[in-house]
Amino acid sequence: MRYFLSKHIPRPHNILLVESGARSIIEKISPGLKEAWGADVDLDLLTCFSGLPAGFPPYTRVYRTSNYRTKEARRRLIDDLKTNGYALIGIVCSDEPILFKWKLAIAYHLPAKVFIVNENGDYFWLDRGHLDLLRQMVLLRSGLAGAGAVRTLARALSFPFTLTYLLLYASVVHARRALRLALRG
Repeated sequence: MRYFLSKHIPRPHNILLVESGARSIIEKISPGLKEAWGADVDLDLLTCFSGLPAGFPPYTRVYRTSNYRTKEARRRLIDDLKTNGYALIGIVCSDEPILFKWKLAIAYHLPAKVFIVNENGDYFWLDRGHLDLLRQMVLLRSGLAGAGAVRTLARALSFPFTLTYLLLYASVVHARRALRLALRG
């Protein structure tokens, strides 16, 4: 993950998009990326879906996760992606647990500037200048922001007591049953 400490945004010749959410998100953001970076910038795709999203030309390089199931194949994929020299990587983070490990591996291993795309098709850079946005997104997705924060914290704090009560209750019920069976027999 290059450029995390820097706010510098490199000029790309091709961009890798990790489609790890609803297909409509990628379809929504691709025209904006072409407009922002120029029509000559190629958009490559890492996906778990079949087919191409609307608006992508047929010559688009597509990497399907189903083709890289073994550890060696995944290493080969990372090496192939490194040789393509991506300056920018767009990762869809749309509150769907699709390709979670793939997103982390791609962001960690490739020397490129990463931008996070949300479910609205908006994006922000993954760098120190946007840590507040990242923190807000993590808090929101984990249920620790807004009205749900109190409820989530109360559940987390009450969990050990609830678990202890349920274990004690089950123990008492099973002990009574065992005692009844022992007295009958």
